[in-house]
Amino acid sequence: MRPVPRGRGLRDPNLRDRLYELLEHDPLAYSAGARFIQIIIGIIVLNVAAMVLASVPELDDRFGKLFAGITILSVVVFALEYAARLWTVAGHTQRDGSALSDRVGYALSALGIIDLMAFLPAAIVLATGEHATLAALGVLPFFKLIRYSPAMRSLLAAVHAERRALIGCIVILVGAVLTFASLLYAIERDVQPDKLGTIPQAMWWAIVTLGTVGYGDVVPVTPLGKFVSTFAIIAGLAMIALPVAIISTAFAEEVKRRDFVVTWGMLARVPLFSHLSAAEIADIMRLLRARTIEQGEILVRRGDVALSMYFITAGEVEIALPSQQVRLADGTFFGEIALLHKTKRSGTVTATRKTRLLVLDAQDFHALIARMPTLADHVHTTAKARLADTGDLALAELAQAENEGTGR
Repeated sequence: MRPVPRGRGLRDPNLRDRLYELLEHDPLAYSAGARFIQIIIGIIVLNVAAMVLASVPELDDRFGKLFAGITILSVVVFALEYAARLWTVAGHTQRDGSALSDRVGYALSALGIIDLMAFLPAAIVLATGEHATLAALGVLPFFKLIRYSPAMRSLLAAVHAERRALIGCIVILVGAVLTFASLLYAIERDVQPDKLGTIPQAMWWAIVTLGTVGYGDVVPVTPLGKFVSTFAIIAGLAMIALPVAIISTAFAEEVKRRDFVVTWGMLARVPLFSHLSAAEIADIMRLLRARTIEQGEILVRRGDVALSMYFITAGEVEIALPSQQVRLADGTFFGEIALLHKTKRSGTVTATRKTRLLVLDAQDFHALIARMPTLADHVHTTAKARLADTGDLALAELAQAENEGTGR
């Protein structure tokens, strides 16, 4: 199996690779890929809103041309996006196949079908002029949000993971419907032949009752029929609770699994942890908290008590020292000197762009280096190396600690 090619950004002269990175990469907010995602989401929301409002005759008469223009714009944008994904997916899949097989695989995938249905039915309806049908298809682009929503993807993954259990629930439900429908048919077919004269008619009552909807259009009138209905209602509560419990548990597990993978990926970007074993990294993951700060947000201020150590997994921060400004980017960490010497911060840390951090609290930091000598050596070695660089935050922090110790 050939390795999956990795995008190399704007430095790669291959346009297809660069476009694939733009479409598929999960970037931070300051990147072109994130702006593209925001544009697509905005068009989806605008398109769905236009379709919904177009179903109101008064609004359609007044803003019909605007709604039609939004629809045409959405169809064009979604069609171009689909064509771009179809072109760029070649060579970026796990399969060891040709470009054609990669493209066919995308076209037949769930996300590929959603991307296609987001514009193709609307384009056909626009060509035929069936306005009412166009309004009915307005919800289809909404499902494109699955691609950009981690929560929706996690829910679908949870349903897929528990598909066998859910199919079992459906089988049980069908069995319950048939059982209660047959019982009520046998009991009340002569009393209510127009409503319960056949098992299919009785199945409607069973479905409504087991679903705890209770429309009241079909109800038993005999004492025995009401007695059977009591058990049907109780069984219906179980029918609702069972799949809900399965999906909710699976969804919670999927969210934990996704957070684990995300945190692991963030840890892999920090050189400090590159030499650790999988077991040690898993141990550290339980102590770290993920945090995201927006551009211009102040993380710590000069003079604050040092409560945490920070690892930059993506983004950049600027540290304002009394004498100069220091910038730290992906893979670097800061704050360990203040924790080691139990002193206050000597600089104000501000995010220069949206930045993802891993935060290690002071108590956990000391416990971690106490039980991991290898990691402790690495931290101390890095701290000593920073002392040779007068532009680093570490030197100012250490000097401050020494001055405070002398003052006492």
